[in-house]
Amino acid sequence: MVASGVVTLVIAGIASLFMAWAIGAGSSGSTPFAPAVGANAISVMRAGFLVGLLGFGGAVLQGASVSEAVGTELIGGVELTAIAATTGLLVAAALVAFGVFTGYPIATAFTVTGAIVGVGLAMGGEPAWAKYRQISALWILTPFVGSAFAYTTAKLLRSERTAERVVIPLLGGFVGLIIANIKFAILGPGDASRSIAQSAAASLDLATVAGLDLGQVLASLAIGGAAAGLLFADVNSDLEAGQRHFLLALGSLVAFSAGGSQVGLAIGPLVPLLDPFEIPLVPVLVGGGLGLLAGSWTGAPRMIKAIAQDYSALGPRRSIAALIPSFAIAQVAVFFGIPVSFNEIIVSAIVGSGYAAEGGGVSRRKMGFTVLAWLGSLVLAIAVGYGAFAAIRMV
Repeated sequence: MVASGVVTLVIAGIASLFMAWAIGAGSSGSTPFAPAVGANAISVMRAGFLVGLLGFGGAVLQGASVSEAVGTELIGGVELTAIAATTGLLVAAALVAFGVFTGYPIATAFTVTGAIVGVGLAMGGEPAWAKYRQISALWILTPFVGSAFAYTTAKLLRSERTAERVVIPLLGGFVGLIIANIKFAILGPGDASRSIAQSAAASLDLATVAGLDLGQVLASLAIGGAAAGLLFADVNSDLEAGQRHFLLALGSLVAFSAGGSQVGLAIGPLVPLLDPFEIPLVPVLVGGGLGLLAGSWTGAPRMIKAIAQDYSALGPRRSIAALIPSFAIAQVAVFFGIPVSFNEIIVSAIVGSGYAAEGGGVSRRKMGFTVLAWLGSLVLAIAVGYGAFAAIRMV
């Protein structure tokens, strides 16, 4: 029985690595730097190389929350078996790989969530309605919030009534505030996660006023102010160079966030299988991160080109406007442990920033096909996942 369990775990691990490769080649590997490539701030091949390294770092440092949610919170009443996890991963990976090779960005979170829910229902599990409401709220709000934020930011950057040399540093300060409050496993005591601001607050040991830790507030403001100050000096020295540096920094942050979120879609179904073998989660996160890295290096350039060139003729301003809400939404998803599609996040933001320039080259036909692909992938993943596992049980 032990040998059989090891074999099924190995098979599930291989399926997880395949899923990680497909994600790295698709959403996590292609979307973070697509706006920067569209703005000619970085080449396609260099973007694919960097996003792989940054995604690996995000997977190891931030991947635990989404992994646990995908593995244990999508279905009630049952625990995923190795066969169920393998079936769900293979169904989702096949759909994502189809998107990679056809050039249409299939929403990875939709396919993985749908496949795991499908096999879970086929096992006799119950729908986890509370989690579904949380997930659907973020999925529905993402295109509206992301595109609206990107549209407003792009308009602000293009307006003749505002100075870019002031607006860009202010945006950098906002990004710095988010960075200060991102939680990392390595900063927390034991298994807990803690942000840079929280770590600084623990050292300062200041009072709490109206529920706010003054040390954390001061640390956040200091980090945000430092980011704004550095960017102010950069853009006032050379505006174009400052724009490019900010754009590349944003792409790096989104790539890191993508790793922290998307690795959970690949290895999450393995989480219920680890306890019987006393396998810690961190080595599995490392393996998933390596899968993302391999996918980014081998398959991402095609999708980077598709998103950067087919959706909107981007310039530096609109690219910056697209990446800021993408980073913020990604970190919200990681914080709450919600699987989210980076294709949905980035494409929505690109469209919003594109319309700020009277349409900005946005292809409505392409967007129509993409939305259909997102919805279709969710429904198809549930149906195929359910049918595949039901067939396996009959055999």
